[in-house]
This record gives sequence, structure tokens and C-alpha cells, in this order.
Amino acid sequence: MQRRKFIAAAAALPFTAVAATANNPLAEGDRQLIELRTYEIKFGGSGKGRLLDYLLEVLAPTLRSMGCPWVKVLKERGDADPAKIWCMIAYPDATTYVKAQDLSGNVDFRTASADYDALGPEKPIFNRYTSSLLLAFTGMPQVTDSREAALYELRTYEGYSEDATRRKIAMFNDEEIPLFHRTGLHPVFFGDMIAGPYRPSLVYMLHFKDMEERNANWKTFVDSPEWKEMAAKPKYANSVSNIRKVFLEPIG
Repeated sequence: MQRRKFIAAAAALPFTAVAATANNPLAEGDRQLIELRTYEIKFGGSGKGRLLDYLLEVLAPTLRSMGCPWVKVLKERGDADPAKIWCMIAYPDATTYVKAQDLSGNVDFRTASADYDALGPEKPIFNRYTSSLLLAFTGMPQVTDSREAALYELRTYEGYSEDATRRKIAMFNDEEIPLFHRTGLHPVFFGDMIAGPYRPSLVYMLHFKDMEERNANWKTFVDSPEWKEMAAKPKYANSVSNIRKVFLEPIG
């Protein structure tokens, strides 16, 4: 019963993250905090479905009721081993992020998560989960998503120094994000990693309808005169030392 109530509440909230709830309003231009959680599924385990039930039916609706306008659950494209489940959360402010780290005081949440919390050590669902925290760019302060997206591309750009990453962030804010929009690289978010394993770095996510659209639009971007001119500017030189990339598909 509690889970059905949570699902109904979630359905009533807006899908895009440009608005927040009345209890936790988000002023236009405020920069969201974005948490990236990666659950590494236990090899040979059979509890993946229970984890998804918890994330989709318990955690996500609870976070939305607290004012988190965007919670996304995804899986990695292909047959990765160990399998990983990603949960991405946009928080309207740091206070909400801190509150979300311990939801045990929420009676409805505690009731809905009872089955999940009752799991014993003999049947663990995941090995560990890692978590990174991003601060959204000024050039795109809020998450924007699409119901039609079937493919997501998550990119991490590492810099050899803090200054290198700052310069790359400036490149996105001042010039690159508008070009992304014009060339069909549909941004979901851009964030400065303020806590996580790859600092200094920035992380961004794009969405597409399929891999064909992704490949065609990246080619349009790379071949554009605007990108070639931008990339040749000395102030942006050597601002990315390594790129990490993963393709994701939505769940639920």
C-alpha cells in the first residue's frame, strides 16, 4: 500500500527538473547538486530486481516528495560484468542533499523500505555503491531530460590540474553548451565534480533516441566551423587530460 502511494505521488510531479515542489521551491537560475550513484551488482546474485524495486518504487518517490525534481535509474548498455545500476539524483540545495543521506526518520519511507532493509548478509544485492557529487554549471544550472530518450551518454573529462578543469568549464559555459544545442547534442546536465574519485574533473550527460542519432550529431558537432575555431583558442589548450565514457539505458 505504501509503495503504491509513493508511485502515485511520483507520477504527479513534473518530469523535467526545471521546477521543484511547492514545499521546496527552486528559484530560476539556482544551481542544482547532482549525485551519481553506481551500484555494483553482486556476482551470481539474484537480488537485482529487489534493488530496482527499492530505487524506483521507494527511494525515488521519497526524494521527489522532498523536493528533488529529477531521479533517474539506468543500466549500462551491453552485458557488463559485474553489472552496474546507476541512480542519478538532482537536489535543489545542499540541505536537501544532507537530509537525503539518512531517511530513517521518514515513517512512510521506513515502512515502504522494510523488505529491502530486511535483507540478510547471506544474500547481498550489491558489493558496494560509489557516489559522486556534482555542482551544476552556471551555463546550465538545472537538469533537463526527455521522456523520449532511449540512450544516454555520460562523459567525465579529467584535467591535469584544477586550473585546467576550470578552463574547460569556462569553455562549456561561454561557448560550447550553446553549440551542443545547435548541433543536436541534447544535454541533460553539466556538473563540476566537487566530491568523487576523478577530481579535478567535470561530468556531463547527453540523451539521444538511438546510437545512430548520437553518431550523426557528434559528427555534425566535430565538423562544425564553430567547434574548430573554439578548440584552437590558446586559453582552452590542454584543458582535458583524459575522457571516461559510458552509455546508459533508462529503467522504469
